[in-house]
Amino acid sequence: AAEGAINPVYQLMADSGADFDPGAYLAAVTGYYTNTDGQMLSLPYNSSTPVLWVNRDLFTEAGLDPDMDLSTWQKVGEALDALKAAGVGCPLTTAWQSWIHLENLSAYHNVPFATQENGFAGLDTELAFNGPLQVQHIQALGDWARDGKFVYTGRRNEGGANFRGGECALFTESSAGYASIAAEAEFDFGVRPLPYWEGVEGAPQNTIIGGASLWVLAGHDPEEYKGVAALLNFLSTPEIQAAWHQNTGYLPITTAAYELSQEQGFYEANPGADTAIIQMTGKAPTPNSKGIRLGNFDQIRTIIDEELEAVWAGDKEAQAALDSAVERGNQLLRRFEQAAGN
Repeated sequence: AAEGAINPVYQLMADSGADFDPGAYLAAVTGYYTNTDGQMLSLPYNSSTPVLWVNRDLFTEAGLDPDMDLSTWQKVGEALDALKAAGVGCPLTTAWQSWIHLENLSAYHNVPFATQENGFAGLDTELAFNGPLQVQHIQALGDWARDGKFVYTGRRNEGGANFRGGECALFTESSAGYASIAAEAEFDFGVRPLPYWEGVEGAPQNTIIGGASLWVLAGHDPEEYKGVAALLNFLSTPEIQAAWHQNTGYLPITTAAYELSQEQGFYEANPGADTAIIQMTGKAPTPNSKGIRLGNFDQIRTIIDEELEAVWAGDKEAQAALDSAVERGNQLLRRFEQAAGN
């Protein structure tokens, strides 16, 4: 966080005399927005994590059991073979390719995306997502793209329209896709945990979040900050958080909101709606799975997008593309380190 630009949430709450228990929040969510001393800098609000959405009707039409095991990428590969053979035009698509297929892939398998604890431990971080696991995964997707089993639709969430329209059998996207899928899909759909590669020690670990967080700017008077503290506490109440979570697919940011949703029978009525929470909170985050904090990260993601598109087009092998993305991205990290050090 830029020095002096924000009023950190932990400080705001203390100064305002507000009731504030950082332990009430899900550690897997807040970890992304804490400092190295574990203090909350901002209040995560619309937080989500990637999951696997399933068009159950397309599976049935292809002669596949829609409840078949899709827990590993090996099993997904078998499903893609069968879906393609049955004439499904879009067996798999994705949204947010860097976030899901490199950033979360790395965390979920407990391998570094970058050195220095993915940037949390220092500005002298270097990208590390060109290791064997990431290369294996991107090469598999590249091979599936070549064979028409993975259909690339764009860098953001263009694939959402294809999935909601009934074209694609499988879709890796944010858990927050729930609201639009539930509203638009004219087919039976399901949600599964993000697949992992079987045989990788420690996998699955935990996924990391996307979405946004509420930051408080510096430079206002104490009375205004008391109002802000009251608002943040209101937004954190179990009732508000549970309603937000249940209506959108975003994660509940507190344990109490998750427990309230359980008590209200939400997960019984909506099987799979707790998939993202279990996936996020099943294991304590490690230095590789707490999150990612890098300077110039948006520009680095653009570089990753460019290099991945070369793989999907068949112009590059995964290793060459990821090596290039790391080399190009590291130049941006050095530029940021230099600027931040001055």
